[in-house]
Amino acid sequence: MLNETHDPRQRSWVASANAPQADFPIQNLPFALFRRAGSPEALRCGVAIGDEIIDLLAALQGDALGADPDTTRLVTAALAPDTAGPALNGLMAAGPQLWSALRHSLWRALREGAAQQPALTHCLVARAQAQYALPARIGDYTDFYASIHHATAVGRLFRPDSPLLPNYKWVPIGYHGRSSSIAVSGQQFARPVGQTHPAGAAAPTLGPSQRIDYELELGVFIGAGNAPGSRIGIDDAEGHVFGLCLLNDWSARDLQAWESAPLGPFLAKNFATTISPWIVTLEALQPYRLPWTRDAQDPQPLPYLDSPVLRRAGAIDIELEVALETQAMRHQGSPPAQLSRSNFKYAYWNVAQLVAHHTVNGCNLQPGDLLGTGTQSGPQPREAGSLLELTHGGKQPLTLPNGEVRTFLEDGDSVILRGWCTRAGAARIGFGEAVGRVLPARE
Repeated sequence: MLNETHDPRQRSWVASANAPQADFPIQNLPFALFRRAGSPEALRCGVAIGDEIIDLLAALQGDALGADPDTTRLVTAALAPDTAGPALNGLMAAGPQLWSALRHSLWRALREGAAQQPALTHCLVARAQAQYALPARIGDYTDFYASIHHATAVGRLFRPDSPLLPNYKWVPIGYHGRSSSIAVSGQQFARPVGQTHPAGAAAPTLGPSQRIDYELELGVFIGAGNAPGSRIGIDDAEGHVFGLCLLNDWSARDLQAWESAPLGPFLAKNFATTISPWIVTLEALQPYRLPWTRDAQDPQPLPYLDSPVLRRAGAIDIELEVALETQAMRHQGSPPAQLSRSNFKYAYWNVAQLVAHHTVNGCNLQPGDLLGTGTQSGPQPREAGSLLELTHGGKQPLTLPNGEVRTFLEDGDSVILRGWCTRAGAARIGFGEAVGRVLPARE
């Protein structure tokens, strides 16, 4: 439901938060784990406002937010580092009531004219001076396949007469990924080495992948989990979601083609995954809700994946963009080239359905677990969320504005994911960026 924190007329005393294209106005207030770049400071929870970051624990301990005593006590306890070190898992586990109470306290303290301004000013750190870490200890990572447009386009490359497998419209398809290779924006990784089987060859060979690709996704951070053997119902599912981030699930398409049968991707997917540092809460995304629909000609979801609440507002209008910065562009000082634009509203399976399906067999999710939505492609060719689709499997190379040509990524290429929400009668909010770069394979 909408509340005062969504009021598009509200401005902040942090002037940069009021810029028309700001990702982090007072209506957003996303969370990250940060410290000053190059400093020995401990990592800690920050909240973005304009070009600044609120050091949340410092603000709470100094009573700079003016939050009620219960909220201050509970959030302070949730943010206290445990034996595993600083992370937002404790806050994620605290549940939606506390998240909302904290958000309201931050909003009130950051409003134009707020009495908390003098005290809270001392708790600000410039975003330009910050470095980020993974916001949570990610115990498990599951990647889904929630875009029918992506599934159809990729399926058509390999099965032109029957691009979708029979189960796709019935069940949210997913696979378990590798949490140890997830890193925050700025990740650089060596081109992976593995087996490929060139067409016509008698045997596979071992070598660097020649078909490195990106995947434009959103990440879903789990908040409070569920007990082993229990299920999370469809109408309760979003109460178990702390928020969303951008996610790039890098893929080695040539390794993937050889290894995926019969058990699915392995080395083609586990070498790197890049996420944006900022987690945007579901409460901040409320103004951008849309009805979730399923074509009348398609199978309708089984009851555990369907509800009137989901039908009324289960989709979210999030604009998504991919840009490419080649090594030559960096040397020339040229801007990155936009490759595609898409939108999360096109997803065939939504956030609540992914959570409900993940737990229907009794699987226990835990605070900090990460779900990927799968590549978010739209219905038009220019809305493809991967090079595999944009180049039709490498058969139609792309020519970039500076004359360079790409079928798949080359060493030195950086991929930049961006996301934002806009709607008449609501403030624009953004996700920041998720940036990753391909380096040469190691000897």
